Amino acid sequence: MKRRPPEIADPSASPRRKRSLSEDERKLWESVARQVKPLRQSPRLGRSHPLHAETQDAAASVPPRPSSPVKIAPPPKPHAPPLAPIGRRERAQLSRGKKEIDARIDLHGMTQTRAHRALFGFLQRAHHEGLTFVLVITGKGKIGGGDSERGVLRRQVPHWLALPEFRTLVVGFEEANVGHGGEGALYVRVRRARS
Repeated sequence: MKRRPPEIADPSASPRRKRSLSEDERKLWESVARQVKPLRQSPRLGRSHPLHAETQDAAASVPPRPSSPVKIAPPPKPHAPPLAPIGRRERAQLSRGKKEIDARIDLHGMTQTRAHRALFGFLQRAHHEGLTFVLVITGKGKIGGGDSERGVLRRQVPHWLALPEFRTLVVGFEEANVGHGGEGALYVRVRRARS
């Protein structure tokens, strides 16, 4: 058996009686209206609801809220482009010496802070000079040290190159060939400067 949904009476069919507020209700309403702060500075243009005479008096007694200066959001920062791996052909040409490495930086023995600063400055110069491929030598780390201390720059430099500030300067990077330092160096393709 199918059940019929219950019938709901149409609210417009039976007119509601309007009742006025009692003296106590009016006083209560006025005290509440004085404590309430409006949500908006100005009413919406499309919707205007006439207030009852009692509520108009209460709303008129609410002091206007001082207008605050309009805050304009700053334009969104452009997203840094994603990294792309160096092509297999280009990597082979670099390792065989058929494609020239335009510049090198050796970060051996530097602290992380100094190495970060030096690498960023080096890549900025390479970017502005229009260089294509650079070699970043990180070193392999101390052989006798523990894993936590071994090759800090070797581990950190790829993370730095993936940061947005570096991605605006770098297209991609890969581990260098053994002849250029192997796992202790990186081929870095520098992004072309826009003119």
